[in-house]
Amino acid sequence: MKKVITYGTFDLIHVGHVNLLRRAKELGDYLIVGLSTDNFNKNKNKTAYYTFEDRKIILESIQYVDLVIAESNWKQKTRDIRTYDVDLFVMGDDWKGSFDFLKETCEVVYLPRTTGISTSCVKKRISKT
Repeated sequence: MKKVITYGTFDLIHVGHVNLLRRAKELGDYLIVGLSTDNFNKNKNKTAYYTFEDRKIILESIQYVDLVIAESNWKQKTRDIRTYDVDLFVMGDDWKGSFDFLKETCEVVYLPRTTGISTSCVKKRISKT
């Protein structure tokens, strides 16, 4: 079984998120999502609209996601990869190169982002209405 892992805040789920999750799942058999906790987002100066618990429920309802785990700090990725026996780490290509250090532990793939959509775009559209 090939295990894949990705990480993110996954707030205001949109087609770009779903595309990333679908493409990540297509690269393996089992998809783990490391979901940023509210405290971790606060440390990154990010504010999510939905709480960690709500975002987790939403992610768990997506057919491509097999397991959601809490991401509470930047340094846990190597530990998670070992703990869950992960074969492939996947992120959007806006992070290209940022996680190459994980190549010592598993394969690393950066997937192209879906053009024209992001959580920031959604927030801007909502604020204009």
